Amino acid sequence: MKRVAVFGTGYVGCVTAACLSRDGHQVIGVDIDTEKVAALNEGKSPVAEPGLEELVAEQVAAGRLRATEDFELAIRETEIAMIAVGTPSDHAGAVSTAALEKVICSIGQTLRGSDQSYTVVIRSTLLPGILETSLAPMLAEAADSALGGRIRICNNPEFLRESIAIRDYDAPPFVVVGAMAGTDADDVMVLYGAIDAEKIVTDTYTAALLKYGCNAYHALKIGFANEMGALAKAFGADGQQVMELLCRDTKLNVSKAYLRPGFSFGGSCLPKDVRALTRYAEEQALKISILRSVLPSNQEHLDRAIRIIEDRGVRKIGMVGLSFKSGTDDLRESPFVTLAETLVGRGCDIKIYDPGISVSRLKGGNLAYIDQRLPHLAALLVEKPEDLTAHAELLVLGNDIADGLDLTSHRSEDIIDLRCCLVVSEQESPTSATIAEV
Repeated sequence: MKRVAVFGTGYVGCVTAACLSRDGHQVIGVDIDTEKVAALNEGKSPVAEPGLEELVAEQVAAGRLRATEDFELAIRETEIAMIAVGTPSDHAGAVSTAALEKVICSIGQTLRGSDQSYTVVIRSTLLPGILETSLAPMLAEAADSALGGRIRICNNPEFLRESIAIRDYDAPPFVVVGAMAGTDADDVMVLYGAIDAEKIVTDTYTAALLKYGCNAYHALKIGFANEMGALAKAFGADGQQVMELLCRDTKLNVSKAYLRPGFSFGGSCLPKDVRALTRYAEEQALKISILRSVLPSNQEHLDRAIRIIEDRGVRKIGMVGLSFKSGTDDLRESPFVTLAETLVGRGCDIKIYDPGISVSRLKGGNLAYIDQRLPHLAALLVEKPEDLTAHAELLVLGNDIADGLDLTSHRSEDIIDLRCCLVVSEQESPTSATIAEV
């Protein structure tokens, strides 16, 4: 059993407080709103949420849940603070952390000069970096104590949907705690001992962005479905049925497939089909902003790769892989062909190793495409990986052909792996950017 202060008794805070107390923890809700505090102490929920009124009444009656405006009292009587105050958008759309900062400073000042061990848990939604560069230093300064020993700070994003929040609390997809050091998450995970779900400890940056990623993905899915519906209506198809059938494919459509960040897509299908849909929409004066942005977004990711390579300031470059994925010789709209074409055009000395590519075997549209983009491909290809490594000052790894090569001749800083270098920070996280399952 843990003693917990929950700061903020809105939807997230009140649900969290009630569920924690139900699971056996001693909980104090903390709020500056006198009416909310009074309502909780009377066993009433300050927010409308199915099942919450009954749960709050039960826990108040059982003596496991109470509320106060006295933050100092709440901190002195607990060992963990769960902060669930609002982080609304400011006038420019940025995250407003004013309420959160007040709570952090209050906690730090209350702990200042004491030997009380305390864990501060950010439940509020925050962009990565705010906790690390703003809130953590603020807490340390207010408490006049370095973090990581007596005082710890973590983030614990919530995945609660209004109207079914208690159900989501009890059956989450996972419980995630972001910690600056792995052991900082121990007390937080104890809070969820009664929850049957995968429990994950990661770094604070990853945990914070996960919450935004989930919400952005939900918004994207709704927008995509609506655009497909609008296209269906324009074509004379049934948009509801199109999406219902699309979702039956759990191998590729509703699955992990393609949801791995790496490099730009290419090939003979995806670019041309997205292009066909957006072109039709233009002809019909139909705005489909999401689908229309897919190909430009893909190009922007390719442009990021070009910038990373050019920033190394070397001319002799060895590319591993040219087809849009290993195991095929399909070069049509391969992003690696565009990459090679761009680098050659900018004066780089390129050599390419892709054992699946033979110029003499290229036929039809595949041959026509490469003749237009890389007419001197034969002179760029090497037969052996040793020829590539001997030539290159910088190795650029494209598709999974690279997995079978010995690249020990090059230092890690002389290798750019496009499967991860565009999407993984070069900085080591405090928890080595690994996921620990508890």
